[in-house]
Amino acid sequence: MAQRFDLLVAGGTAVSARGSAAADIGVADGRIAVVGALRAADAAERIDARGLHVLPGVIDSQVHFREPGGEHKEDLESGTRAAALGGVACVFEMPNTDPPTISAAALADKCARAEGRAWTDFAFFVGACAENVDDLAALERLPGCCGVKLFMGSSTGSLLVPDDALLERALQAGARRVAVHAEDEPRLVERRPIAAAAADVAAHPEWRDVETARRATERLMRFALSTGRPVHVLHVTTAEEMEMLAAKPVWASVECTPQHLTLAAPDCYERLGSFAQMNPPVRGAGHRDALWRGVASGVVDVIGSDHAPHTRAEKARPYPDSPSGMPGVQTLLPVMLDHVAAGRLTVERLVDLVAEAPARLYRVRGKGRIAPGFDADLTLVDLGKTRVIEESWLASRCGWSPFAGVEVTGWPRATIVRGRIVMREDRLFGPPGGRAARFDVA
Repeated sequence: MAQRFDLLVAGGTAVSARGSAAADIGVADGRIAVVGALRAADAAERIDARGLHVLPGVIDSQVHFREPGGEHKEDLESGTRAAALGGVACVFEMPNTDPPTISAAALADKCARAEGRAWTDFAFFVGACAENVDDLAALERLPGCCGVKLFMGSSTGSLLVPDDALLERALQAGARRVAVHAEDEPRLVERRPIAAAAADVAAHPEWRDVETARRATERLMRFALSTGRPVHVLHVTTAEEMEMLAAKPVWASVECTPQHLTLAAPDCYERLGSFAQMNPPVRGAGHRDALWRGVASGVVDVIGSDHAPHTRAEKARPYPDSPSGMPGVQTLLPVMLDHVAAGRLTVERLVDLVAEAPARLYRVRGKGRIAPGFDADLTLVDLGKTRVIEESWLASRCGWSPFAGVEVTGWPRATIVRGRIVMREDRLFGPPGGRAARFDVA
């Protein structure tokens, strides 16, 4: 008697960090039931994946969706819609909203807002600050929480842990991984007149210079070692940091973004103006090359988009009053697949960076692998598809991308979340059914 599945993904090439192989994938009750040759199987729904690569559902572990408080530039529905269209199956959203996610009530509010509106699965960071440092150990254990976010340098929003005493207290409070924006606040304050005097976004990497990043990362690693706390250094941008982090302990991890791996100063500022402005800044090609060496050597653990939308009008303000941040959740996979096509990394390495490692480091239950018993989160991609990233394809409420007009090779063809086809051939299939991701919390 033929096996019966809810969904059969047939004829594709299943990819893991360890290799790729032809395989059919049978899905039942939202989970992967069988991976293998299933030619005689029956299914309520079938996808012909011949010619496609089947990745574990992509996890974007750093997005800013602006709800509550900034819904005019993004909300949880539009942000997860963009994610699903880009091949992302799960997102971890940051706490620098208005009000910030620093309490149990604020976390519960975000989870409630996402129910019935999110196209992908989701989880939320709790922000660390002086107000809640004594509560972090309890907050990080709440449902829907993926970990703690800590800003060592000021960026969008009001969250800030600027001094060593508060940094040490925050790292001592709890056990889950702390994602850190590592820029040195005292140096940022000291150097801000550089930006004001220049009145030119090309000065952004001079104001927020290499030493600002290096100094904060060195401080972070010193306290991470003394406290033993797992830390995740977000959006690393400098050769100096990459060299330092090559000797990181096994419980420390490193993120890079597609923007910092693709764009370079001064060209990006000449071409995009303040639309290339983000924190930490896009730097010169030498630093970009060092990031790629970190990807090749294994120092870099994760690629996250740092999706941080602002409206065109906001971005067009005179520098330095223009806000920092770029949208990126929808373009994360196309841009990185283009780097695969260019030979900068393999598709297997990409799977580790955007699926297996985020799930492993944040201890996500049942995600990040194509294996029996795991959630049936799958991202189907065409590695040979060449296409221009067009603004008409973008779903983010901000309506623009630094990669608009760029031709890429490699494209997401379908997004499957817990066995449900959410996106296929640029079309969404609703209603939104995303759920809070589950975590193994000690």
